Amino acid sequence: MTLIDYRNENPMVTDDAWTHVAEDAALPTDRPATLSLQRWKAAREELYGRNLSLGVRLESHERVEEILPDLPRLALIALDFPNLNDGRHFTTARLLRERYGFHGKIRATGQVLRDQIDPMRRCGFNEFELAENKDTASAITAFDEISVVYQPAADAQPTAAQLRHRQSGPTMAG
Repeated sequence: MTLIDYRNENPMVTDDAWTHVAEDAALPTDRPATLSLQRWKAAREELYGRNLSLGVRLESHERVEEILPDLPRLALIALDFPNLNDGRHFTTARLLRERYGFHGKIRATGQVLRDQIDPMRRCGFNEFELAENKDTASAITAFDEISVVYQPAADAQPTAAQLRHRQSGPTMAG
C-alpha cells in the first residue's frame, strides 16, 4: 500500500504512521490506530484515555452520524470504497468538512482509482491509500489535471462561472 498525503496543494508519497487494527487485535502502544466503527462504539469510553491519536474506519454503508459526538477526539476518519461503483463516501467527506467542520484527516481506502483522486480531494479527502499495483507517479499527476471546475465543492475552488464573471468585470453605462 502507498499513501499519498495532500497538504497545502502539494501531494506527496509518505510513510503511513497509522495502523489499521483488526477486530480482535491488540491496539499498538507506540503508534496511532484506526478502528472499525463497531469496535470504536464498543470501546469508546476506555479509548478516550489513550494518549496516541485514534481514527475510525467507516465502510460505505455506515453513516457518519454515528460518530458525530466523537469528532473532536478523532484525528483520522478512513472511508472505504469497496468497489468503483460505490461513491457514497464522496458525500460523507463533504458532510464531514462542510456540515460538521471536521478538520482532521480524511483518508480514502479500498478501491481508490486515479480518475477519482482529484474529485475526492475536492470533496475533502486529504489522504489516499493506493494499492501496491497502482502507478503512484500517475496518481500524483491527477491532482493537476483539472484546472477549471464547474461545481462548487468543499475545496472552495472558484467555478468556471465565477471565473468568467470576474473576467468580464462590471460594465459602465454610458
